[in-house]
Amino acid sequence: MKFMHISDLHLGKRLNEFSLLEDQEHILDQILDIAAKEDISAVIIAGDVYDKPIPPAEAVKLFDKFITSLSDSGVTALIISGNHDSAERVAFGSSVMRRGGIYFSPVYSGSVEPVVLNDEYGAIYIYLLPFLKPANVRRFFPDAEIETHNDALAAAIGAIETYPAERNVIVSHQFVTGAVTSESEELSVGGLENVDAALYDKFDYTALGHIHRPQSMEGGRIRYCGTPLKYSFSEANDEKSVTIVDIKRKGDIEITKCPLKPLHDLREIRGTYDELADRKSYTEENRHDYIRAVLTDETEIPRAMDRLRAIYPNIMQLAYDNTSTRTRPELSELSASERRTPMELAADFYRSQNGTEMTEEQAELVRRLFDEIKEAEQ
Repeated sequence: MKFMHISDLHLGKRLNEFSLLEDQEHILDQILDIAAKEDISAVIIAGDVYDKPIPPAEAVKLFDKFITSLSDSGVTALIISGNHDSAERVAFGSSVMRRGGIYFSPVYSGSVEPVVLNDEYGAIYIYLLPFLKPANVRRFFPDAEIETHNDALAAAIGAIETYPAERNVIVSHQFVTGAVTSESEELSVGGLENVDAALYDKFDYTALGHIHRPQSMEGGRIRYCGTPLKYSFSEANDEKSVTIVDIKRKGDIEITKCPLKPLHDLREIRGTYDELADRKSYTEENRHDYIRAVLTDETEIPRAMDRLRAIYPNIMQLAYDNTSTRTRPELSELSASERRTPMELAADFYRSQNGTEMTEEQAELVRRLFDEIKEAEQ
C-alpha cells in the first residue's frame, strides 16, 4: 500500500500579518495532484491541521474542500489533532466521516483502536494518537507516575495492543529527542516536551508531526515529513516536500519525497539598498516572494521598507548588517516603532486608549480591514 505522509498544515496561519490562505490552497491542490499521479491509497495528516484551536471560517472551508476531494477520489484520509488544534473540534463528526473514508483521531480516552486497511499483503493497523500532554493521560493511568511528556507517551503507547505478525503504523504529534527544529515551532524550553524515539519501537513506521523540517530517525522508520510551506525565515533554504511511504510485505518499506513548489517562495535577500533596488536583482516572478531584506549600507536608508515594498510587495522583514550592527547587535533590526507591523501598532493604540487588550473578534476585524486596505493599494 502506498500512502502519503503530511503534517503541520497550519491552515489559517498569518506570517508577519500576511494571510497565507491563498498559498495554502495552492499547496493543497498540488498535494491532491501528487496523490492522483502517485496512485496514493491513503493520506496521513500528522497533526496541526489548523494554526489555532478556533480556526477562521476560511481555513475550515479550505480543509473541508481538501478532504472532500480526497474522499471523492477514493483516497482514505487519516488525521490526528496536534498541539495547535482543538482535539474536540477535530474529532467532531468523526463517526459520520468514517463512512466517506475520512478518519479523525478521537479525544484521547486511555486507549487507541486501530484503523484497519487491507491490501494484497494483508492488514495494516494504523493507530491515530493525538498530541498528548501529561494532563491528557494521567487520569487514565492512576497507578503510573506521569510527570513528563515522555511519561505520558510511554503510558499511552504501552496500552496499545499491536499485531507483531502484521504491519503496524502509528501517527503521532510529539517532539522526539534529537529532532532538528526551526523557529516556527512552539516548543517548551528545557526539553520538557521531549520523548524517546525508542517508545515507537513496536511500529513498522511512525508518521510524525510537530517538527517543521523533514527528517528521518531510526533508519527512516520514524519520520517527520515537515511542513508543506515555509513558516519562518530559518526555513528559507529548506526544500519542502511530501513523504511517500510504500509499505509492501512486513519489513519492506520504501520512502521517497515529492517536492512542492509554493505560490510565493519565502527567502532572504542581502545587499545595499541600491543593489536590491537594481532591476538585475529580481525578476517579475520572484519579486512577489515573501522577503526578508538585509541591508548592508553603513547608514540607515530613509523609508527603506516603504521604498523596497514598491519593488517587493510582499516584503515582511527588514534588517541591517553593517559595522554598527556587528558591534551592537540590537541595532540589526529597524527601530522598534519603525519595524512594528500595522497590527502591532493598532494593538498598542487600543491598549493605550482602553487599558486592555483587543478581543480575538476585534483583532480579526482589524486584520481584515488591513487586508482590504492592502488589496485596495495593490
